[in-house]
Amino acid sequence: MVRSFAFTTKGKLHSKDIDLFLMPTLLADTNLFLWVDLEHPTPQETDFLLKNVFHFHPLSIEDSVTESPSPKVEEYLPKENDKFSAYLFMVIHAVDYSRKDGVFATSELSFYLGKNFLVTFHSKPLRPVELVAEMCFRNTADVASEPDRVAHALLDSIVENYKPALDELSMEVAEVEQRALQDPGKETLNTILQIKKEVLHLRQIIGPQKEVLSRFVRGEFKLVQPHLIPYYRDVYDGLINISDMAARYAESLTGVLQVYLNMSSNKTGEVVKVLTVFTVITTPMMLVGTWYGMNFAYMPEVSSGKVGYFVAMAVTIAATLGTVVYFKIKKWL
Repeated sequence: MVRSFAFTTKGKLHSKDIDLFLMPTLLADTNLFLWVDLEHPTPQETDFLLKNVFHFHPLSIEDSVTESPSPKVEEYLPKENDKFSAYLFMVIHAVDYSRKDGVFATSELSFYLGKNFLVTFHSKPLRPVELVAEMCFRNTADVASEPDRVAHALLDSIVENYKPALDELSMEVAEVEQRALQDPGKETLNTILQIKKEVLHLRQIIGPQKEVLSRFVRGEFKLVQPHLIPYYRDVYDGLINISDMAARYAESLTGVLQVYLNMSSNKTGEVVKVLTVFTVITTPMMLVGTWYGMNFAYMPEVSSGKVGYFVAMAVTIAATLGTVVYFKIKKWL
C-alpha cells in the first residue's frame, strides 16, 4: 500500500493519495513537501518509487527491502552522474511486548529524508506512523511544514511507544518475583530466564539506536536544521532513560534469580531435614526390630516367657520418645 501527502511550507495539506506519475512534478516544486509512506508495497511499487521517482542509491533500497539486523543512519551525497538529491537514510526499530508470549516483537521502519521529501518504508502497519499522519492532517505544532520535523515526530512516537512495552515488562518482573518467593519451581525458573533473555534483546535493540540518535544530537547532518537539534536531543534523552530502565530490570531479574536459587535451596534443605529427623526417630525401632527379627534356634526371651518382649517394646518406645523430646528442646521439630 502506498500513501502520499503533499504539504505546503505552512504545513497545510495540499493533496493526498497522489497519482504516481504526478509525483516527479510535485517533487520538483520547492514550495511543497512530499511524504510518501510505503506499507508492505509490491515489488513494482518499490521499484517505481524508490528507483524511478526518487532515484535512491541501490544499497539503501536493498537495506529497506531486506530486514536490517541493527539500526543505522547514512548520508548519501550525489556524485557525478547520480540522479538523486542529497538524503539521509535511516533504519530504526519499533518494539512491542506481548505478556502472553513474553517476547519483544520488533518492526523495522526505514526513512529517506531529503530537503523537501520524506519516504518511509515498513513491511507491517505501525501505530507511530498512523499517529504522526493524523498530527500532520490536523497540522499540530506545524509538524508537516518540514520533512525533518515529521522525521522527528516519527522518532519521538516510536520512542514513546517503548514505554507501554516497558510497563508490561515491569508487571511481568513483579509477578515473577512473587512466584520466585511462593512457588520456586521449574516453570518459574524458565519464566525468569525467558524474561532475562527478552531484556537482553531489548538492550541490544536500544544500544545501536542510541548511537544513531547521538549523531543527530551532535549535528552531523546538514539536512537536519540546527533549530530542530534540541528536539532530537529530547528523543535521545528519552531513549537514554529507557535504556537505564532496561538495565534496572536486568539487575532486578538477577536478584530474582538469586532469590529463586535461595528459596529452592531452602526448600531442598527442609526436605533433607525432615528425612533426617524421620530416620533418627525410627532408628531405635529399627535396631530393636532388626535384632529381635533374627530367626535363631534358641532365644532366651522365648524360654523365659513373654516378659522380654514387653521390655524390648518399652525400651523402643522410651528411646523414640526421648529422641522426639530432645529434638523439640533443640527446636529441630
